[in-house]
Amino acid sequence: EADAVGADAAQTAQEAHHSAGRTILEYLPWIVVPIVVVVLLRMFVFTMYEIPSSSMENTLRIGDRVMVVKPTIAKPGRGDIITFKDPGGWLPLNEKKHSDILIKRLIGMPGDTVECEGGGAPIVVNGYPLDESAYLQEGMAPSEIPFSVTVPEGHVFVLGDNRTNSQGSRFFGAVPVSSVTGRAVFIYWSLSNIGPL
Repeated sequence: EADAVGADAAQTAQEAHHSAGRTILEYLPWIVVPIVVVVLLRMFVFTMYEIPSSSMENTLRIGDRVMVVKPTIAKPGRGDIITFKDPGGWLPLNEKKHSDILIKRLIGMPGDTVECEGGGAPIVVNGYPLDESAYLQEGMAPSEIPFSVTVPEGHVFVLGDNRTNSQGSRFFGAVPVSSVTGRAVFIYWSLSNIGPL
C-alpha cells in the first residue's frame, strides 16, 4: 500500500511537471514574439534619441526623447527634423564620448540655394522666404549673420531652431546625405512636451 501511495505521488508530480511545461510552452510565443518584433523594428524601422543640448529649443528641450524613423522608411524633406552622424568637427571631443549623433532642422535639399541677409531678415530658399514662426522663439532672428550657399549634390543644409545657440551648416557646411540616420517624428518624453513633430 505504501508503494502504491508512493507511485501515485510520483505520477502526480510527473503530471504536474508536464502540465507546467505545457503552460510555459503555451505562453512562450506571447513573450518571445513581441521581443523579436521590437528588436526587428529597432533594427530596420526606428530608433530612439535623447536631446543632449539646447540647440533645438523650444521645439526640443534637453532631456527630451524622440522616436526617429530611419531614412529608408521615411525620406526626410525640407522642414523635417533629422538626426545625422557628425560629419567631422561639429561635436567637441568630450561630447563625442556620449554619442556622435546630432539633431537639426533640414532647411535646404541638394541643389537648393539657401541665403539670408542677416539682422532679422528671413532665410530664403530658391528665392522664397521661409515662414519659421512655428518653431523659432519669438523675437529670435532667423540668422544674425548673412550667408548665401548652394547646397552641393548629395548634401543637405541644416540649422538648429535655437539659432543664437546653434551654428549648423552656416558654420560647418552641408551634411552628407549618407550621414543622415533618420527623421524625428514623435516626442515620447518628457510628458510636458509629448507629441508629434
